[in-house]
Amino acid sequence: MEPVGHRAAQRGQGAPGGFAGGQFLKPYDSFIRTHLRFYGYFRDEKTGREETAMSLGKPSGQHPKASIMGNTGPGWQRGPGNEPNREPQAPFSLSPPRWPVECEVIQEKIEHIEWVPPKPEPFCPPMDPEQTLYTLGEEQGTVVYHYSPALQGSCFIRARVGGAPGPLSSPAAPLEGPQDTTLLFESRFESGNLQKAIKVGPYEYVLMLRPDLYTAKHTQWFYFRVQNTRQEPLYRFTIANMAKPKSLYGQGLQPLLYSQRDAQSHGIGWRRVGTDVCYYRGSAGEPPLFRLSWTVRFPHDGDTCFLAAGYPYTYSDLQCYLRTLAADPARSRYCRVQALCRSLAGNVVYLLTITSPGGTAGKRVVVASARAHPGESGGSWAMRGFLDFLLSAHADARLLRRLFVFKVVPMLNPDGVVVGNSRCSLAGRDPNRAYGMALPGSFPSVWYLRAMVQRMLAEQEVVLYCDFHGHSRKNNVFMYGCDAGGDDAGTRLRQRVFPLMLSKNAPDKFSFSSCKFQVQKSKERTGRVSMWRLGVSHSYTLEVAFSGSTLGGRSSHFSVEDLESLGRLLCDTLLDFCDPAPAKVGLDLALGALVPRDHGDTVTLTLSHSSSSA
Repeated sequence: MEPVGHRAAQRGQGAPGGFAGGQFLKPYDSFIRTHLRFYGYFRDEKTGREETAMSLGKPSGQHPKASIMGNTGPGWQRGPGNEPNREPQAPFSLSPPRWPVECEVIQEKIEHIEWVPPKPEPFCPPMDPEQTLYTLGEEQGTVVYHYSPALQGSCFIRARVGGAPGPLSSPAAPLEGPQDTTLLFESRFESGNLQKAIKVGPYEYVLMLRPDLYTAKHTQWFYFRVQNTRQEPLYRFTIANMAKPKSLYGQGLQPLLYSQRDAQSHGIGWRRVGTDVCYYRGSAGEPPLFRLSWTVRFPHDGDTCFLAAGYPYTYSDLQCYLRTLAADPARSRYCRVQALCRSLAGNVVYLLTITSPGGTAGKRVVVASARAHPGESGGSWAMRGFLDFLLSAHADARLLRRLFVFKVVPMLNPDGVVVGNSRCSLAGRDPNRAYGMALPGSFPSVWYLRAMVQRMLAEQEVVLYCDFHGHSRKNNVFMYGCDAGGDDAGTRLRQRVFPLMLSKNAPDKFSFSSCKFQVQKSKERTGRVSMWRLGVSHSYTLEVAFSGSTLGGRSSHFSVEDLESLGRLLCDTLLDFCDPAPAKVGLDLALGALVPRDHGDTVTLTLSHSSSSA
């Protein structure tokens, strides 16, 4: 069924530079109106038809955006600097996630407690691929789970809340009785993506991941549920269709396990598990497929457990976080939540504006985004730490809000997160290779983010852009920056100051030696390069390893607490960067104290210590 307003939009109503209700709209505003009219979110000026969830408004000092309104309540309609202090409003109503109509969704609500292990979880000794035990193939086993959405063609067509209409299918093979030890698999929930499970031994399974929807590749992220567990036997899982030739699983990374019984009885959440972890080439075809294999013991008989590549952070988790913000009388005073746009499936791409009340005149802007790649969930946890600190009562957070306006898009690719993709949106392509392309209908979130930054640059200084990502092949945390080969030494140095300072603030997590600053041709349409081309002088991709840290005497996985601390450390570094405090960092960060030494595509910087030694 065609969305309300689609035909009107196609006829050119609200086209760039056009009129709406007799009022001339600037091109950017008109594009937003046209896009949102496509989904039926604007009142018909002549008939007075009601808006369903959004309205355009222009808060003081801000350019027009679509403010999120509650379906049953008032929501946040006015933001910091544009209102007197008021009582907090009730949490606004947020629509459930929308799925492609081909996807079946179970009705159970999947929730996990948050927990930090009492001790760091060390890397496991990786197994030599030559010592890998032989695993039987699908032809020798029994398929015990098979779910693959019947895609209607090669591209996304439409979506609805709850996914496919009608009764659910039964992809798992039924148990033959209480003595049947076969695991019951399931992944038809947010961010789940198991396609097939083949039982090749009493406690051994070969698994196939579903490729990113509307593609035949990008298998890396995994998240699924198992039931009917036994405590005593050693289970072995082999994911047979991983896509990347190299992985941190070959350097000690372990999968994550979550036991519902442990969560309910002992307050234990996600933990690293797995012995004999091995990552190796599994096929001779083109393109080749790779195998991830590990063994594990489940903690209880008859338990419900989840296995995942990283700590899941779903679109519903983000919405829950936003509800909490809306209900908080302190934080809601200086945080406004809006819709940047809607995704292809109709999910809201949220935009947060954070600054102190009293206007934005003279303030510089910091832009941050995360989750362009849905399989990089660590970026969302780092983003949550960033937001938690910015919205806290800490003296540094108050100072940051006085100095800056923060524009934050915490989940650029909600559709990909919902369906369990590793890299792509429902356009079937990587959105972090689509910046600068004139395709707002295919990649709305990156198109509108870029347009927003472009407009802000005409009015205010955008001092920093940072896009939060995850990395599957390198340990630690690092950054990719931007400089051109012909830049002078001073310009090249300035690009490296922020990552260098972050490495000093996070010596056990951030590796400056892993940072790179070349602008490769293949990365021209990434977020960081696009923003740099627009005029954001300090534009970075923050890469968080899927594994953990090898710095500062560590050799252990990142916990959720580690990931969230990165957000706080980023804020701390922003203060140092914009107003260096030698007494705090113990270093003289004037450019004159930085000595460049070229090593290929990186520059080693030597810092001279100030009188206040670190």
